Amino acid sequence: MAYRPTAATRRSAQAKREALLGAARAVVAQSGFAGAAVAAIAERGSVSVGSVYSYFDNREALLAEVFRNAAEYEFGRVEAAVEAAGPGPDDRLRALIDTFADRALRGRRLAWSLLFESVDPAVDRERLRLRQSYRDLGEAIIVDGIAQGRFVDQDAPVAAAALMGAISEALVGALNPDTAPLAGDDPDALLATITDFCFRALGAPAHTPETTHPDPRSIP
Repeated sequence: MAYRPTAATRRSAQAKREALLGAARAVVAQSGFAGAAVAAIAERGSVSVGSVYSYFDNREALLAEVFRNAAEYEFGRVEAAVEAAGPGPDDRLRALIDTFADRALRGRRLAWSLLFESVDPAVDRERLRLRQSYRDLGEAIIVDGIAQGRFVDQDAPVAAAALMGAISEALVGALNPDTAPLAGDDPDALLATITDFCFRALGAPAHTPETTHPDPRSIP
Protein backbone atom coordinates (compact mmCIF):
# COMPACT_ATOMS: atom_id res chain seq x y z
CA MET A 1 0.00 0.00 0.00
CA ALA A 2 1.39 3.39 -0.97
CA TYR A 3 2.13 5.75 1.88
CA ARG A 4 -0.26 8.68 2.10
CA PRO A 5 0.79 11.60 4.28
CA THR A 6 -1.76 12.62 6.88
CA ALA A 7 -2.70 16.19 7.75
CA ALA A 8 -0.51 15.91 10.84
CA THR A 9 2.54 14.75 8.89
CA ARG A 10 2.01 17.51 6.32
CA ARG A 11 1.86 20.10 9.08
CA SER A 12 5.01 18.67 10.64
CA ALA A 13 6.85 18.75 7.33
CA GLN A 14 5.75 22.33 6.70
CA ALA A 15 6.88 23.36 10.17
CA LYS A 16 10.30 21.80 9.60
CA ARG A 17 10.59 23.51 6.24
CA GLU A 18 9.69 26.88 7.77
CA ALA A 19 12.24 26.31 10.52
CA LEU A 20 14.94 25.70 7.91
CA LEU A 21 13.96 28.89 6.10
CA GLY A 22 14.24 30.75 9.39
CA ALA A 23 17.66 29.24 10.03
CA ALA A 24 18.79 30.19 6.53
CA ARG A 25 17.59 33.76 6.93
CA ALA A 26 19.45 34.06 10.24
CA VAL A 27 22.65 32.85 8.58
CA VAL A 28 22.21 35.30 5.69
CA ALA A 29 21.53 38.17 8.12
CA GLN A 30 24.78 37.36 9.90
CA SER A 31 27.08 36.25 7.08
CA GLY A 32 25.40 37.18 3.82
CA PHE A 33 24.44 34.83 1.00
CA ALA A 34 28.09 33.94 0.41
CA GLY A 35 28.32 32.61 3.96
CA ALA A 36 25.06 30.68 3.77
CA ALA A 37 26.49 27.25 3.07
CA VAL A 38 24.09 24.34 3.46
CA ALA A 39 26.23 23.00 6.30
CA ALA A 40 25.94 26.32 8.16
CA ILE A 41 22.18 26.38 7.65
CA ALA A 42 21.84 22.79 8.83
CA GLU A 43 23.90 23.55 11.93
CA ARG A 44 21.80 26.61 12.68
CA GLY A 45 18.64 24.56 12.30
CA SER A 46 20.05 21.64 14.35
CA VAL A 47 19.48 19.17 11.52
CA SER A 48 21.65 17.15 9.17
CA VAL A 49 22.71 18.41 5.77
CA GLY A 50 20.66 15.61 4.24
CA SER A 51 17.56 16.91 5.98
CA VAL A 52 17.96 20.26 4.24
CA TYR A 53 17.88 18.53 0.85
CA SER A 54 14.73 16.69 1.90
CA TYR A 55 12.87 20.00 1.76
CA PHE A 56 14.75 21.96 -0.93
CA ASP A 57 16.08 20.79 -4.28
CA ASN A 58 19.37 22.63 -3.88
CA ARG A 59 21.08 25.52 -2.12
CA GLU A 60 20.13 27.99 -4.86
CA ALA A 61 16.42 27.20 -4.52
CA LEU A 62 16.61 27.55 -0.74
CA LEU A 63 18.38 30.91 -0.87
CA ALA A 64 16.05 32.22 -3.57
CA GLU A 65 13.12 31.52 -1.26
CA VAL A 66 14.94 33.12 1.67
CA PHE A 67 15.52 36.22 -0.45
CA ARG A 68 11.90 36.32 -1.63
CA ASN A 69 10.50 35.99 1.89
CA ALA A 70 12.83 38.60 3.36
CA ALA A 71 12.33 40.99 0.46
CA GLU A 72 8.54 40.69 0.56
CA TYR A 73 8.55 41.30 4.30
CA GLU A 74 10.68 44.44 4.00
CA PHE A 75 8.67 45.75 1.07
CA GLY A 76 5.47 45.14 3.03
CA ARG A 77 6.71 47.35 5.85
CA VAL A 78 7.56 50.16 3.44
CA GLU A 79 4.25 49.80 1.62
CA ALA A 80 2.36 49.90 4.93
CA ALA A 81 4.16 53.09 5.95
CA VAL A 82 3.33 54.73 2.61
CA GLU A 83 -0.35 53.79 2.97
CA ALA A 84 -0.42 55.08 6.56
CA ALA A 85 1.05 58.42 5.49
CA GLY A 86 -2.22 59.46 3.87
CA PRO A 87 -3.10 60.61 0.35
CA GLY A 88 -0.59 63.47 0.01
CA PRO A 89 2.28 62.61 -2.36
CA ASP A 90 4.82 64.57 -0.29
CA ASP A 91 4.07 62.57 2.84
CA ARG A 92 3.93 59.29 0.96
CA LEU A 93 7.30 59.97 -0.64
CA ARG A 94 8.82 60.91 2.70
CA ALA A 95 7.37 57.74 4.24
CA LEU A 96 8.91 55.63 1.48
CA ILE A 97 12.35 57.20 1.94
CA ASP A 98 12.25 57.22 5.74
CA THR A 99 11.06 53.64 6.14
CA PHE A 100 13.28 52.15 3.43
CA ALA A 101 16.41 53.86 4.78
CA ASP A 102 15.62 53.37 8.46
CA ARG A 103 14.99 49.63 8.10
CA ALA A 104 18.10 49.24 5.98
CA LEU A 105 20.26 51.02 8.54
CA ARG A 106 18.80 48.97 11.41
CA GLY A 107 19.48 45.69 9.58
CA ARG A 108 22.64 46.65 7.71
CA ARG A 109 23.96 43.18 6.93
CA LEU A 110 20.66 41.83 5.65
CA ALA A 111 19.98 45.03 3.70
CA TRP A 112 23.39 44.79 2.04
CA SER A 113 22.68 41.18 1.05
CA LEU A 114 19.25 42.04 -0.35
CA LEU A 115 20.41 45.10 -2.27
CA PHE A 116 24.04 44.70 -3.31
CA GLU A 117 25.70 41.36 -2.59
CA SER A 118 26.69 39.19 -5.57
CA VAL A 119 24.22 36.32 -5.70
CA ASP A 120 23.29 33.25 -7.75
CA PRO A 121 21.05 33.75 -10.82
CA ALA A 122 17.94 32.40 -9.08
CA VAL A 123 18.40 34.87 -6.23
CA ASP A 124 19.15 37.68 -8.67
CA ARG A 125 15.82 37.05 -10.40
CA GLU A 126 14.10 37.62 -7.08
CA ARG A 127 16.09 40.84 -6.67
CA LEU A 128 14.84 42.12 -10.02
CA ARG A 129 11.26 41.50 -8.89
CA LEU A 130 11.98 43.33 -5.64
CA ARG A 131 13.30 46.36 -7.48
CA GLN A 132 10.24 46.43 -9.71
CA SER A 133 7.96 46.46 -6.66
CA TYR A 134 9.71 49.54 -5.29
CA ARG A 135 9.69 51.24 -8.68
CA ASP A 136 5.94 50.63 -8.99
CA LEU A 137 5.37 52.07 -5.51
CA GLY A 138 7.45 55.13 -6.29
CA GLU A 139 5.80 55.58 -9.68
CA ALA A 140 2.33 55.71 -8.12
CA ILE A 141 3.49 58.45 -5.75
CA ILE A 142 5.13 60.44 -8.54
CA VAL A 143 2.08 60.17 -10.81
CA ASP A 144 -0.13 61.55 -8.03
CA GLY A 145 2.41 64.27 -7.26
CA ILE A 146 2.46 65.40 -10.88
CA ALA A 147 -1.34 65.39 -11.06
CA GLN A 148 -1.57 67.50 -7.90
CA GLY A 149 1.13 69.93 -9.02
CA ARG A 150 3.51 68.88 -6.27
CA PHE A 151 6.16 67.47 -8.63
CA VAL A 152 7.17 68.76 -12.06
CA ASP A 153 5.82 66.94 -15.10
CA GLN A 154 8.16 64.09 -16.05
CA ASP A 155 8.35 60.46 -17.16
CA ALA A 156 7.08 58.80 -13.97
CA PRO A 157 8.45 55.26 -14.56
CA VAL A 158 11.93 56.59 -15.35
CA ALA A 159 11.81 59.02 -12.43
CA ALA A 160 10.75 56.21 -10.06
CA ALA A 161 13.64 54.01 -11.20
CA ALA A 162 16.08 56.91 -10.78
CA LEU A 163 14.64 57.74 -7.37
CA MET A 164 15.05 54.22 -5.97
CA GLY A 165 18.51 53.97 -7.51
CA ALA A 166 19.54 57.20 -5.82
CA ILE A 167 18.24 56.10 -2.42
CA SER A 168 19.96 52.72 -2.65
CA GLU A 169 23.26 54.11 -3.90
CA ALA A 170 23.31 56.74 -1.17
CA LEU A 171 23.17 53.93 1.42
CA VAL A 172 26.05 51.88 0.00
CA GLY A 173 28.72 53.33 2.28
CA ALA A 174 26.56 53.01 5.38
CA LEU A 175 25.57 49.40 4.66
CA ASN A 176 28.86 47.96 3.38
CA PRO A 177 29.79 45.26 5.91
CA ASP A 178 33.49 45.84 5.24
CA THR A 179 33.30 49.48 6.36
CA ALA A 180 30.05 50.10 8.25
CA PRO A 181 29.26 51.34 10.74
CA LEU A 182 31.93 54.02 10.69
CA ALA A 183 32.78 56.19 13.67
CA GLY A 184 31.00 59.50 13.37
CA ASP A 185 28.27 58.18 11.12
CA ASP A 186 25.12 60.29 11.46
CA PRO A 187 22.09 58.35 10.14
CA ASP A 188 19.79 61.34 10.63
CA ALA A 189 22.04 63.60 8.55
CA LEU A 190 22.30 60.92 5.86
CA LEU A 191 18.54 60.51 5.73
CA ALA A 192 17.99 64.27 5.59
CA THR A 193 20.40 64.57 2.66
CA ILE A 194 18.74 61.70 0.77
CA THR A 195 15.28 63.15 1.37
CA ASP A 196 16.28 66.64 0.28
CA PHE A 197 17.91 65.27 -2.88
CA CYS A 198 14.85 63.22 -3.83
CA PHE A 199 12.45 66.12 -3.40
CA ARG A 200 14.71 68.44 -5.37
CA ALA A 201 15.07 65.84 -8.13
CA LEU A 202 11.29 65.66 -8.50
CA GLY A 203 10.97 69.43 -8.52
CA ALA A 204 8.89 69.60 -5.37
CA PRO A 205 8.00 73.22 -4.55
CA ALA A 206 8.14 72.60 -0.80
CA HIS A 207 9.65 69.96 1.44
CA THR A 208 7.39 70.45 4.44
CA PRO A 209 5.14 67.46 5.17
CA GLU A 210 1.44 67.92 4.45
CA THR A 211 0.41 65.74 7.39
CA THR A 212 2.07 63.76 10.13
CA HIS A 213 2.84 60.14 9.29
CA PRO A 214 4.00 57.39 11.65
CA ASP A 215 7.67 57.14 12.58
CA PRO A 216 9.05 54.22 10.48
CA ARG A 217 10.68 52.83 13.60
CA SER A 218 7.22 52.18 15.03
CA ILE A 219 6.44 49.74 12.19
CA PRO A 220 7.53 46.19 13.23
